[in-house]
Amino acid sequence: MSDVFPVTLVGAGPGDPDLLTVKAIRALRRATVVLVDDLVDPGVLRYTRRTARVIHVGKRGHCKSTPQVFIHRLMVAEAKRGERVVRLKGGDPFVFGRGGEECDALREAGIEVEVIGGITAGIAAPASIGIPVTDRRCTRGVALVTGHVGEGSEPPDWAALAASGLTLVIYMGIARLQDIVDALIDGGMDRATPAAVISRAHTPQQRHRVCTLATLPDTVTREGLASPSIVVIGDVVAAAAAMTGAAACPDGALKPAPTAAAGCGTRR
Repeated sequence: MSDVFPVTLVGAGPGDPDLLTVKAIRALRRATVVLVDDLVDPGVLRYTRRTARVIHVGKRGHCKSTPQVFIHRLMVAEAKRGERVVRLKGGDPFVFGRGGEECDALREAGIEVEVIGGITAGIAAPASIGIPVTDRRCTRGVALVTGHVGEGSEPPDWAALAASGLTLVIYMGIARLQDIVDALIDGGMDRATPAAVISRAHTPQQRHRVCTLATLPDTVTREGLASPSIVVIGDVVAAAAAMTGAAACPDGALKPAPTAAAGCGTRR
């Protein structure tokens, strides 16, 4: 059997190929086989060698997807053939990217793994419209949460998150947004809490809206904001309104934060 090279899990970042790390580019240039997720911008592939085989193994909610077990088997088979395999994943491999599962499958097959982190959309999408997900003046931290609950999995404890005082960054939450908002309000979160949704961040198709928790579902529906999207809920969202000087929602429910607050809302 030929030499078996380590398989490299590479984070492609949130969309813009310019946000790749130098280390990720080096890995792509070495690869002879690249397994690519749906959410990876096609421009990222310009860093692969011309002779590399590029295999699309898309995984999207509510769409036809490549089974995860098949991806595991494909990585193992290509590595054992002596290929230099890169598993190219949107965002960061270890942030809602099933990177942990893929590492386990490779190690169980006796194959070494290298992980090259990427910028996750939960940080990059809010930053693209001026939202700092943490700011010591108005939040104790940030929680990255999935809004998509797989079969047999328990949903996040929305009541606990509502009471946590943390900025909430929700991945894959558009399909169940009304249920999430209702659960947060039932858990005691103020209906007027600033909220934002950023769709297709760091791509030419990026769109966003800033509003309030209560108006979030209607805003998403009215504006036709679709997945992939990141939802941000918390006082830090007021920073986006302060930086752009726009209330952003037609109902005018969210006003720019006072200058003295330097972007953080004063509502407690």
